[in-house]
Amino acid sequence: MATTTTVITSTTTVAPLVLNSGDNAWMMASTALVLLMTPALAFFYGGLVDRKNILNQLFLSIICMGIVFVQWVLFGFSFAFGPPISRGFGGFGDAALQFGQILHPFYSPTYPLLTYVAFEGTFAIITPALISG
Repeated sequence: MATTTTVITSTTTVAPLVLNSGDNAWMMASTALVLLMTPALAFFYGGLVDRKNILNQLFLSIICMGIVFVQWVLFGFSFAFGPPISRGFGGFGDAALQFGQILHPFYSPTYPLLTYVAFEGTFAIITPALISG
């Protein structure tokens, strides 16, 4: 009685992720526009308060731009979008943006992940500025 062994080999080709300069340019332009919303929001809230409190509203929004972005880079992005440790919460494996310059097939399929970090960071900046009003 002869036994036959069948070996199945399969080759899968993975298409390399390619940077698209148009997508990257649009994401960076969108990042700049969202970042401009923070001082614009400060001027809007400045019009709603007394004259003596206008500078306070401006400084609240400008300080948010500095402090929140540093927090976003250090641990915010990793906690929000990092490898999950439980349902809905990311871990701190990518804290301080340790991943370097990579392409993520889900978050940034055609532009660098650091562009996506900056884009989402602008929304992290404007959120406390919205709350301050």
